[in-house]
Amino acid sequence: MLKVKSAFITLIGRPSSGKSTLVNKICGHKVSIVSATPQTTRNVIRGIFTEERGQLIFQDTPGYHISEKKINNELKHVTENAINDAEIILYVFDCTREPGAEEKRIIEYLSSLNAVIIVALNKIDLITIPEKNIKEFLESLGNYLKKNLCKKDSNKNISMCHVSAMTGDGIDKLLEAMFDKAPVGEQLYPPDIYTDQDVSFRISEIIREKAVNRTKEEIPHSVYVEIADIEMTKTKLGEELWVRAFLIVENESQKRIVIGSGGEKIQAIKKAAKREIKSIFPYPVIIDLRVKVNHNWRKKRGIITRLIK
Repeated sequence: MLKVKSAFITLIGRPSSGKSTLVNKICGHKVSIVSATPQTTRNVIRGIFTEERGQLIFQDTPGYHISEKKINNELKHVTENAINDAEIILYVFDCTREPGAEEKRIIEYLSSLNAVIIVALNKIDLITIPEKNIKEFLESLGNYLKKNLCKKDSNKNISMCHVSAMTGDGIDKLLEAMFDKAPVGEQLYPPDIYTDQDVSFRISEIIREKAVNRTKEEIPHSVYVEIADIEMTKTKLGEELWVRAFLIVENESQKRIVIGSGGEKIQAIKKAAKREIKSIFPYPVIIDLRVKVNHNWRKKRGIITRLIK
């Protein structure tokens, strides 16, 4: 009789290492918003993968970033708290970048934990060295990581996988490694569920993603989304969801940037958000999107605590 596996798997990695893209690829659906802008993820986002071997519950976390800013410190604490709940830690390492101070801080942190760790050497499709040298390069990188992750415990349980979150290469072997390490247990979610985010949060995140991707050269980290009203209504054609949302920025000049000339940018954000939301929900979603200012909100602990959890 096949024993079904179940595990909480928390991801950790420096900003832009590809954690969110990897969760989306494994789950086969848009779970986490994605942007080329570092530290787009601000919360622990759950993605759920279920098949005959069992169920893996992924906890995507904010990029592990060294900074003294209030919001960045809070993001780091969010990641560390999620790590404490994990049965398996999935360390996503961008193998196209040299290990920097952030990477060394992550390795030092993980080396102190008594945990099952799987390392996903990500972005193997983007390595810019001659193909004949790639295997040797990945082996050397893997040996470096294993040596440092195990420096406080030579018996630490480490697995190494080579993947591309973008193309899907190596995902099957990564899943095999995770199911191999996962304990036997009951499934916590029905097999057709791929995330446990509520409707309001998903809509706000999609709107924020579209705003970040259209202001990434100007104000990406100064934006958050507030859902002011959300209501399901009945029409002659069936149910539809009505949403009033605000894009919140820190000052008037940022507000002008987000609105754009003649309202062009805010309309583009709204149109892109509606297009993606339409592909997710089985009913129409009507969005009333506006922009307002909350001066220097990133310095306000109450706002940060409410947004990051």
